[in-house]
Amino acid sequence: MSSPWLEPRFNQLLENVSLCLSNSSNRHLGVRRSTFESLRLGRSSQSIASGFFRFWDSLNFKKEREFVGITVLFLDEKVNSVIHGCTPVRRANHYMSSLKAGSIVKVDRFEVSRCSSMYKITDHSFLIGFISLTIIDEVIMGAPEIIMGAPEINLLSRLDCSTISK
Repeated sequence: MSSPWLEPRFNQLLENVSLCLSNSSNRHLGVRRSTFESLRLGRSSQSIASGFFRFWDSLNFKKEREFVGITVLFLDEKVNSVIHGCTPVRRANHYMSSLKAGSIVKVDRFEVSRCSSMYKITDHSFLIGFISLTIIDEVIMGAPEIIMGAPEINLLSRLDCSTISK
C-alpha cells in the first residue's frame, strides 16, 4: 500500500471489518472467523468471513477484450491481508447480485489454488475460485458501506488484463 490516497480508505475498511466481525450481536449465528492463513488447497467446505474490497470484469485483451469472468479482492481483518478471487464467465451472472464493494461477507464452499505469478495481484500466494457450490452472503445487516473512489485504482495499477468498472 504505497498510495497516500488509498491507505485511509483501506484502513477504514479494515477497521469496519474488524469491528463488525468481532461484535457478536451483529454476526449471523454460525459464522466462523477464519483467516486467509488457514486456507487449504483444494475444494472443500471452507468458509471465510472478510471484507469484500473491490471487484471488476476480467477481460482477455488478446481476444478482443472478451469477458472471461469477475475478479474480486477480499480483505482479512486478522492479518491485514488481501487475497483475490475469481469467478468463471459461466458463473458470473449467478454471483453478480452478491457482489457489493465495501460489504462484509461470508464465503462458503470454494476452491483454493496456488496463484500463478503471471496473474498475481496481491501478496497472497493463494487464489479463491468460485465453483458451482460457492455461496456468498452478507454477514452484517446494516453494516456501514465503504464508498470506493478513484484513488483506489492506484492499488490495482499493475493490472493490465482487467477493466475496473464496479
